[in-house]
Amino acid sequence: MEATFTERPAPTGEGLTFEKVWAMFQETDRKMWETDQRFKKTEAFLKDIGRQIGGLNNSFGELAEHLVAPGIAEKFNELGHHFDGIAEGGYRIFGEKGKVIAEIDLLLENGDCLMAVEVKAKPKMKDIEHHIKRLEILREHRDKKHDSRKIYGAIAGAVFGTEEKEASIAAGFYVIEQSGDTMKIDIPDGFVPSEW
Repeated sequence: MEATFTERPAPTGEGLTFEKVWAMFQETDRKMWETDQRFKKTEAFLKDIGRQIGGLNNSFGELAEHLVAPGIAEKFNELGHHFDGIAEGGYRIFGEKGKVIAEIDLLLENGDCLMAVEVKAKPKMKDIEHHIKRLEILREHRDKKHDSRKIYGAIAGAVFGTEEKEASIAAGFYVIEQSGDTMKIDIPDGFVPSEW
């Protein structure tokens, strides 16, 4: 078998010169700079969206607290608790160095007990776990002040999943759910609230 070769045309003198290579490097550098600028704009845009979403979550949480707070003492008073005080907008517990170590959305109190209410739009399992820890911190804080009142917990939500509702009840929390334009406390048969 005979090999065949294709002839290439002779160079026309239009090969790569230093100036052409330099121009290609400059063009590549310009395109990389433009791409970098687009990335920076996209990053700034995403940070702004993140701030807006965070603000929306905070606003929704505040709205939920405002929906729960006005009638919550009355609802618990119907159950025989007779709360005469309510701390709205976040009851904070400070550690030794002045740092907030726990924050409670609503704290109701009377001479016998405290009711710490966590308010979420849609409570999740981690919210239940965090509220248990919050109540333990509240107990330690009250013990240091020689306040031996009973401490109870409640979780309020506009929308409860079945699993989250069952876990809240199993933890001994009162469950406060939205019912139309008001809130109701759901107390299943045999429910005994936990004391901290």
